[in-house]
Amino acid sequence: MRDVVEITHDETQGSSTGLQPLLHEFASCVVAPGLLLSDRDGHIRPGGVSGWFLRDVRLLDSLELSVEDSALENVGGWSTGSDRQRFAHVARGLGDRSSDPTVLVEVERQLTAEAMAERITVSSAAQDPVEVVLRLTAGVDLVSMDLVKRGERSDRLAGTRDDEGVVWERAGARIRLSADPAPFYAAVDDWQWRIRLARGQSQTITVTATGEVDGAFEHGGSAEWAGSDGVAFSASDHRLTGIVEQSLADLDGLLLDDDGDDFLAAGSPWFLTLFGRDSLWAARFMLPLAPDLALSTLRVLARRQGTRTDPATAEQPGKILHELRNDTLDLGAQQLPPVYYGTIDATPLWVLLLADAVAWGADPAGVRELLPAARRCLVWQMEASRRSGWLRYVDETGTGLANQGWKDSHDSIQFADGRLAEPPIALCEVQAYAYEAAVRGAALLEEYGEEAVPGLLEWAAQLKERFGPAFLADSYPAIALDRHGARVDAITSNIGHLLGTGILDAAAVDQVAALLGSADLDSGFGLRTLWRGSPRFSRLSYHGGTVWPHDTAVAIRGLAAEGHLDVAAHLTAGLVRAAPVFGYRLPELYGGDSAEEAPRPLAYPAACRPQAWSAAAVPAALVALVGVRPTADGIATHERTDPALGEWRLEGVRAHGRRWWVAVAADGAVSSGPCE
Repeated sequence: MRDVVEITHDETQGSSTGLQPLLHEFASCVVAPGLLLSDRDGHIRPGGVSGWFLRDVRLLDSLELSVEDSALENVGGWSTGSDRQRFAHVARGLGDRSSDPTVLVEVERQLTAEAMAERITVSSAAQDPVEVVLRLTAGVDLVSMDLVKRGERSDRLAGTRDDEGVVWERAGARIRLSADPAPFYAAVDDWQWRIRLARGQSQTITVTATGEVDGAFEHGGSAEWAGSDGVAFSASDHRLTGIVEQSLADLDGLLLDDDGDDFLAAGSPWFLTLFGRDSLWAARFMLPLAPDLALSTLRVLARRQGTRTDPATAEQPGKILHELRNDTLDLGAQQLPPVYYGTIDATPLWVLLLADAVAWGADPAGVRELLPAARRCLVWQMEASRRSGWLRYVDETGTGLANQGWKDSHDSIQFADGRLAEPPIALCEVQAYAYEAAVRGAALLEEYGEEAVPGLLEWAAQLKERFGPAFLADSYPAIALDRHGARVDAITSNIGHLLGTGILDAAAVDQVAALLGSADLDSGFGLRTLWRGSPRFSRLSYHGGTVWPHDTAVAIRGLAAEGHLDVAAHLTAGLVRAAPVFGYRLPELYGGDSAEEAPRPLAYPAACRPQAWSAAAVPAALVALVGVRPTADGIATHERTDPALGEWRLEGVRAHGRRWWVAVAADGAVSSGPCE
């Protein structure tokens, strides 16, 4: 997804080691633009990546609970949705001297967009009265997310007491901590309560943190897929139910608002902001369940469409941005400006989301408002390819992203023998996106009575005609062409993105489907990013052997559209097989282990979770497998699909202002109808 920067933090010593912080063992809450990372026992401990963040600033660096005369031992912890957590601890040094713990300390945590509340309940089942001295210590550093990501040590700030609690502030960021009831002892960062409990009694203390950080986005509005008139899902396989429910909750938590328009932030913790490619794919995946999200996402990006040529930011007229931040993103060797356009694929993907939205019955007035932006996108495609005939990228600054497709790590574009490709690079899937965008964009302009983009369809026809001879190496598409026009011939998951775009002939489609279904790409837990036989293959290489759920879902959509339902269903079943390993919250990526050799895939330790396009992957795959598509007065589906996932029923497909349901029987028979 993003260029991997080799930086992390030694959480034991609190010193930089040059490696990116690990995330896979943290408990996570997300209500964008806020997020909270704690240890599995609920404590926020100093010296690492954990903390409460708001708009890319860490507000709380630590928040630890303890009691006098006893250790607190965690006996449970779980999450509900994306915004609530609960943790249970026993204080075995207090209460009865028996094998049964009698003093229990429970924490219920709720995150909102700009606040965090913890209800701490101490209860006793001891025979005699118990006195518990409860202690809460807090630490604040108010540092930027990129400093945390680099693993650099930060200094604690001194707070100031007032009548309502303690306040810390610095340069546009502020946090207040308060408690009810007030503690009997209260230093700035050390609060204590003395609690006396008889048998069966309990006492609750509520600690509230509120934050203020300057930034562009607020939390989004009510999710279209939530509530009584939203999405309802049931399945014979509880794993499938678990992943859909968790995914929808996480997507709700990732919603952001820009001037009344919702979009999905890319993911937590590093990318809780607007990303062109990510936000577009997530909206595209969710279109049948959230049609309004498509137009609002398009508007957010259109407001920031490129208007000038600026090599420092990679901006060009008509280009859709890559990411938006409050400040320069400092990743050491990389320095990404606050508004950065270093992406080659977001612009055609913008057109494709608009075309999809129209197919699903988007508001004609809303579509018409976006047509000038669509025209600028289409013109940009043609201009960007004028020199070489292909859409290519190269970082002209030396501090931007070396690779600017979705696989944007430095070693992601490689030959079959392991050599890295030299830029400028033309990716196979980008040519496919551009071809489909040109064809569908031209049809869209015609449908709305708009003047055609001169030469657009001829440009598309020539692109398709040249694609096969240039990219098809040994009967399969190369991932890219390098600066010399040589085929970069590694076998990768990128070929799955070509399906359904119209750029391949029938024979090439069948060849791609066979490769995607092979054991060298299909791990049994999803689609590997790189062929297992490659010399650079590694199960834990960011783009060189791991599984990305969104990448798998793109392939599933294409396979289903081309009629290869068996391969599509097997890949979907792989995602479902992996989901329980990650608490039904599919991460950004995970290990490319073989399901035939391992019971579970390895965690990629720096993966973001939740991630918008990962959360939307399984809902999108289910819709694709049954072939849900809009008709003039409703929806249509396949008559049958592959029965690999068992029975399931989805309510809340939206078309023509109504909700529809679709169901799959045990034998694969598909049925549908309007929700009453």
